[in-house]
Amino acid sequence: MKIAVLSGKGGTGKTLVSVNLAAVIKNSVYIDCDVEEPNGHLFFKPEGVERQRVAVKTPLVDFEKCNGCRICVDFCKFNALAYIGNKVKVFDEICHSCGGCAQFCPEGAITEQDKLIGQIEIGKSEDVKVVTGILNTGEATGVPIIKGLLEYAQADEALTVIDCPPGSACIVMESIKDADYCILVAEPTLFGVHNLNMVYDLVKLFNKPFGVVLNKCLEGDNPAEQYCDEKNICVLGKIPFNKELGTMNSNGLIVARESQEYHEIFDKLMKKAMRRYFYETVTHP
Repeated sequence: MKIAVLSGKGGTGKTLVSVNLAAVIKNSVYIDCDVEEPNGHLFFKPEGVERQRVAVKTPLVDFEKCNGCRICVDFCKFNALAYIGNKVKVFDEICHSCGGCAQFCPEGAITEQDKLIGQIEIGKSEDVKVVTGILNTGEATGVPIIKGLLEYAQADEALTVIDCPPGSACIVMESIKDADYCILVAEPTLFGVHNLNMVYDLVKLFNKPFGVVLNKCLEGDNPAEQYCDEKNICVLGKIPFNKELGTMNSNGLIVARESQEYHEIFDKLMKKAMRRYFYETVTHP
C-alpha cells in the first residue's frame, strides 16, 4: 500500500505527518519526493546511505555535420534550440529530453549526452527504509528524480509513505499518480482552508480516496474542520499545537519515537487511514 501525504503549501506539517506515520509502521518505506527541499532525512538520520546519480538526456551538436537547416529548431516546441551566429545553440535548462531533435536531424549532427540533475539517497533508520530525492540547484524540474524514487515504491512490498512536494504542480501530480490513498494536511485557519481546497481539487481530479489531518489545532473555531464538515470529508485525526511538539520537531526528533502520547496519536491516525482505504475501495468502491 502506498500512502501519499500532501499539503497546499510548505510549513503545514506534511513532513511531520509523513515521518511519524512511517515511524509507527513496522518495516515501512519513507520516500521524500520534495526534491527541491527534502528534509525527512534530518529526522530519520539514516545510516548506510547509498547514492545514485540521476541524469537526463540533452542534445549535443556536432557543428562539423550541421548544415544549418534548422529542422531541429522548428521541431522543438519548448524553444530549447535556437540558431544563433550560424550555429545551433542548446538551452539545457528548458530542454524536456524528448530526443526529437536527434531523431529529425537529416545530417545526424545531433546526439544525446547525459546531464546530471540530482541524486537519490537510500539508507536505513531502525526498521524504516529512507529514500530521498535531491534536485540540483537551478534545475527546472524534479520529475525525472521523482520517477526514479517511485520505482522503489513499486519494487518494495512494504507499506510506503510518500512525502509529496507542497502545492499542486506537476511534481505533486507525479508523486500521487500511483498512490493508493492520500492524506491531506491542513492548518486551522482561513488561509489553511484555501490551501486545503487546492489539494482537495487535485485528489478529486485523480479520483483518489483520501482523508484530512488537521495540524496545529487549538481550542475554538477551526475553519479547516468546518470546511471538511461542509464537504463531507473524513477527518483522520487532529494534532495539537503545543510547545512540547514544536520543540521536539524543531530539534529534528521523530516525536512518535520520543513520546508514547504522540506514538499513539500517529498510530491511531495510520490505522484510521487504512480502515478508510479498505472501506472506500474494497467494501464501498
